[in-house]
Amino acid sequence: FPADRTTEIGQLISSYLGREKNLEDHTIHLLFSANRWEHVPMMKEKLQQGITVVLDRYAFSGVAFTSAKGNFGLDWCKQPDVGLPKPDLILFLQLNPEAAAERGNFGQERYETSSFQEKVLQCFYCLMEDKTLNWKTVDASKSIEDLHREIKSIAKETMQEVQNKPLGELWK
Repeated sequence: FPADRTTEIGQLISSYLGREKNLEDHTIHLLFSANRWEHVPMMKEKLQQGITVVLDRYAFSGVAFTSAKGNFGLDWCKQPDVGLPKPDLILFLQLNPEAAAERGNFGQERYETSSFQEKVLQCFYCLMEDKTLNWKTVDASKSIEDLHREIKSIAKETMQEVQNKPLGELWK
């Protein structure tokens, strides 16, 4: 999501991303997953109340970033997140790495290098091949207003399509 940095697990993740602490690659991947699982009861409660849940990143981000390191397969990276609530829509905001690097604060956290971001992008493309998931790619180089309008339109359409659909489980 990005990680909820208020929990104990989130604080560990934050210190890792801020380069204050080094953690072994398997460990940090599992911590990100654990941080997502911490929120499942709240997410399910909100969804059962009819509240739309919007997340900034999710399991897909964790899988893409870890698998981009090169010594992890997609299947291993997905495994800790099997069974998480399955999203009805995944929006991929596409921005070329050069444009992303020009945005504010790029490079302050671990993983924020253009060469690594390019590997992450390739991993996202692999994840998008899964036709059991509803991926939509949006051009993030548009103005904030145009981007907001497009995202809102896609979200509204999806909400109407899935309003009576039961909650699924990710990668099951």
